[in-house]
Amino acid sequence: MQGNNQGMSEDWLSVWIGLLVFVLSLGVIVGADVLGWVVTTSVWTDLSKALAPASKAYAGLGGVGSLVVTYVVLLVVMTIGAAALKADLGRFALGFTAVFWLSYICWIIGSWANFAANTPGDMQKFGITWSLKLTAEGGFIVALLGGLFVGNFMPGFAAWMKEAVRPELYIKTAIVILGGFLGITAAEKLGLATSLMFRGLAAIIEAYLIYWAVVYFVARKWFKFNREWAAPLASGISICGVSAAIATGAAIRARPVVPIMVSSLVVIFAVVELLILPFAAQAFLSHEPMVAGAWMGLAVKTDGAAVASGGITEALILAKAAAEGINYSKGWILGTTATVKVFIDIFIGVWAFVLAYIWTTRIEAAKGERAKAGEIWERFPKFIIGYVVTFVLILILALGASPELLAKIKPAMGEANVFRVIFFVFTFFTIGVMSDFRKLWEEGIGKLAVVYLVCLFGFVIWFGLVISWIFFGGVKPPLAS
Repeated sequence: MQGNNQGMSEDWLSVWIGLLVFVLSLGVIVGADVLGWVVTTSVWTDLSKALAPASKAYAGLGGVGSLVVTYVVLLVVMTIGAAALKADLGRFALGFTAVFWLSYICWIIGSWANFAANTPGDMQKFGITWSLKLTAEGGFIVALLGGLFVGNFMPGFAAWMKEAVRPELYIKTAIVILGGFLGITAAEKLGLATSLMFRGLAAIIEAYLIYWAVVYFVARKWFKFNREWAAPLASGISICGVSAAIATGAAIRARPVVPIMVSSLVVIFAVVELLILPFAAQAFLSHEPMVAGAWMGLAVKTDGAAVASGGITEALILAKAAAEGINYSKGWILGTTATVKVFIDIFIGVWAFVLAYIWTTRIEAAKGERAKAGEIWERFPKFIIGYVVTFVLILILALGASPELLAKIKPAMGEANVFRVIFFVFTFFTIGVMSDFRKLWEEGIGKLAVVYLVCLFGFVIWFGLVISWIFFGGVKPPLAS
């Protein structure tokens, strides 16, 4: 992360930006379509028909006009946010401009019919004879590959836009918005949603009790790392990547270089997982879609990569299911990934407090230090508050709504969800930009990478699959009406 500790944290900023989008989207309910100008992208063969405003009320803008308005509004909002972070506003504005346009160009490319059309009917509609059947969300993959190209082959350009390369900010904002979208989805199928939440909580507790201890043991006993390295490495590999490594490093008072290097590894391996696991899930778990969604949440590290992997997995599995005549409702596979990831994030604060307590009362007891209860709050990922608020508010509102009100809530959350998708695209692109493989290798993280490789692909991924199968096997998304 970039930014200055004297400003607002990215965690809190994501809450406020996400809630701003959420609140403004509710204007549809009272007849004020405040956000209908936001640009949407359809699957296309004729590029001139790819873009359009989200609401017909803003049809006069046209597709290109809607895209320009979306850029200008997001530039203003995100630059105000950058000011709260004490960032360099000029460099941020320029960097964000590059992030926005390059990301969205990738999204448009990914929506090309030969990439995105996912049913025989769609292919016939567009007059094409072949398609990768990725749906429009194949644009996430294009954005990731575009970011990787910039990060590894255009290092000067990547450094120039660095101030706006903030994947954690973008994905956390997206997850706050996602809460409302999942709230309306859950309200329509409340029994299944409740089951998912309890299953997700149980899966996370079991994963925590096993993942962390095994990775810590491997780092200490097999690779002879000291505690300062082993603890953040165990948290980064087994829990939640960047956030967990940083929280753990702070909790045990590790030198700054430790969580930074672990976080760099997390980003690299998250990209690798992102490119491999969704396709493995489509190939082997298409008939267990909820297992696939939970697996992404348990196996892929960092919020951005995990939830994005859930999005790709959902797109791939829904496409394969549709080809077999099964039409699952959208949002449930991704919702399972997000639910599992949210429980992981909630536990980061608790785990950081546990480690802080152990380090100050046992390992560093001679210093006479004691852990403070306030450290739980300090480590708690604040964007989860925003996610819970949007989810609960929409769930409550939808459960008590008349059919007429429900008919307004759904398009309101639909418009908010357009912003969620845009922030997802930013996340994919900036994850790629951050992944300069040569620079990280020069910093001497080879031995750490071996530990990560051994634990992640030798244990964590497969045990995560087993846990996902135990708690989500046989559970299916509802069929689309």
